[in-house]
Amino acid sequence: MSPIGAAKTKEESIPLASKQKHKSLRVKKGWVKGVLLTAVLALVAGVMAGYPFFSVMGVMIISILLGMSWKGLMDVPHDAAPGITFSSKFLLRAGIILMGLRLNIEQIISAGFSIVLIDVIVIIFTLVFMLYLGKLLSIDRHLSALIAVGTAVCGAAAIVAVAPLISAKKELTAISVAFIAIMGTIVTIFYTFLYPVLGFTPHEYGILTGATLHELAHVIAAAAPGGDVSSDTAILVKLGRVALLIPVAIILGLFFSKRDKNAPRPKRSFKDLPVPWFIFGFLLMCLVNTVGFLPSAFTQMLIALSIFLLSMAMAGLGLSVNFAEFRKLNYKVLITGTAGSFALILLGWLLTKL
Repeated sequence: MSPIGAAKTKEESIPLASKQKHKSLRVKKGWVKGVLLTAVLALVAGVMAGYPFFSVMGVMIISILLGMSWKGLMDVPHDAAPGITFSSKFLLRAGIILMGLRLNIEQIISAGFSIVLIDVIVIIFTLVFMLYLGKLLSIDRHLSALIAVGTAVCGAAAIVAVAPLISAKKELTAISVAFIAIMGTIVTIFYTFLYPVLGFTPHEYGILTGATLHELAHVIAAAAPGGDVSSDTAILVKLGRVALLIPVAIILGLFFSKRDKNAPRPKRSFKDLPVPWFIFGFLLMCLVNTVGFLPSAFTQMLIALSIFLLSMAMAGLGLSVNFAEFRKLNYKVLITGTAGSFALILLGWLLTKL
């Protein structure tokens, strides 16, 4: 190569490297922008929760509403999406893990059998009811299965985990996730305003929210008005449903593989199973609290941090809600999802009273 050609190649490589560096910096700034936006909304929600009217809703619901209001009024910068996702997913799990410091192992053991029984009843009833209703309405059974498992177990996480196991199309997965996110948010807000007139004890209200709401974020937000007892009970009940995702995913995968014998199916191993690892972190924090390893003041500081992280996650959830996705759903899907959600609420109410 001539000296002139070599010089030209070198000159061309400099702008390319510069562009890549600039793109990387822009992505990092966007991520920081998203995280900061959720943090600011969580701080504002914390201040608003101190006023009489807003104190009824609590900081979690206020964070969701602020996120939804921001998205509706000012929209969300496209480059901030990764930071918002980080808050709504990873900070949510970090907050849940730290909330384990509010409980001890003895509480979990004493409540263990009744929680597992409630969760098993809830999941079996919801799956059977919604799959049968979807069949009656002639809905694609992959779509009805995804909405059913999202309603019965743990929202979007369950849908994303089960979708490849039943060979569901990507568009069906996206529609199911959107529906569960919006429906869960609506019911969460509804629960918050309904709590004062339900006449439930904090423990009963915790069982109701933990057994009937879709996402972990929804459960935490809705249970907050009932205080610590309600929140702790709701988290235990909900985490039981999350833990049952593994057997539910296996059973649905086997069921659909038998129905779709001729469809090509990728080979999967144990490592492909949807294991909710953060549950073990939650239990570890419960053990730490039981042993009394950490000073009381430091424990309270970590619990306060968990509330703030969860508020950021709720703000991220609100910023991610897109009601326009409802336009992609036909009335049969809306009937199935809505009927399933309200049937689950009714079942939860009966189980709470029993």
